[in-house]
Amino acid sequence: MSPLLLGILNITEDSFSDGGKFLDPETARAHALTLAMDADVIDIGAASSKPDARPVTPEVEIARMAPLVEVLKREGRAISIDTFALEVQRWALSQNVEYLNDVRGFPDAALYPALASSTAKLIVMFSVEGTGPATRLLVPAEELFDRICRFFEQRIAALTNAGVARERIILDPGMGLFLGSHRDASFTVLRRIAELKSAFDLPILISVSRKSFLRKLVDRAVPDIGPATLAAELYAVRQGADLIRTHEPRALKDALAVFRALESNKA
Repeated sequence: MSPLLLGILNITEDSFSDGGKFLDPETARAHALTLAMDADVIDIGAASSKPDARPVTPEVEIARMAPLVEVLKREGRAISIDTFALEVQRWALSQNVEYLNDVRGFPDAALYPALASSTAKLIVMFSVEGTGPATRLLVPAEELFDRICRFFEQRIAALTNAGVARERIILDPGMGLFLGSHRDASFTVLRRIAELKSAFDLPILISVSRKSFLRKLVDRAVPDIGPATLAAELYAVRQGADLIRTHEPRALKDALAVFRALESNKA
C-alpha cells in the first residue's frame, strides 16, 4: 500500500476547490513546498477544467507555471504539468518535467513525435466528452466501464504506434463530472479499479479529491469534504490504485502509514 502521491496545486482563478487562492507567485511557491513535504510529485495546473471555466490562453498558463517549475526543479522535486493546451504541453516537455497530465488523454497526433522523444510519463485520462473541461452529460453508469476500456485501448494503441513506450503510460479513468452528471458513475468506476488494472496491466491514477459526487453524497461543502475524500482515496488504494492525485497528501500519507503498521504488526 504505497501509491505515489501527487499533490494538487491549482494556479487558477476559478478551480472549484481553491480558485484564486494560489495566484500570487509567492503564495503558490510556499504551498508547493508544503505539498512537497508529503507528496512525491507536484501536479501544477494553471487553467481550470471545471464546466463553464473561463478560457485561459497558453501564454497565461505558461507564465503562471514557469516560476514554480523553476523553483521545484531547483529543489529537486518531481513535477507534473496538468494541461490540455497543445502549446503548454510542448513547453512542459521542453522543461523536462517528469509527468504530463492531459484530461483529454492526448488526442492530438501532432504532439506524438514530441511525446515519443521525451521521457515524461503520460497520464492519459478518460472523459465522457473528450474535448477538454468536464461536462454535465448524463451517461448511464452501467455503460461507462466499457466506454472507458474502449477509449484506453484506442489511445494506448495510438501512442505506442507513434513510438511512446508503453511503460510510460498511466491510465486515469476520470472522476466526478468527467464521467458525466450521474453521481453513481464515479462509485461504479471506483469499484472496478482492479478490473481496469487487470485489463491493461498499466498503472492506474485516481483523483477523487473534493469532487462533487462526494460532496453531494455527504452534503458537505468543499472546506468540510476532507474526511469523505480520504475515505474514497483509501478505498481506491485498497482496490489497487497506483497513484493518487490529491489536495491533501499529508492526510493520505498518514492514513496509509497507519494501515501499513496495522497490516504488518510492526507499529
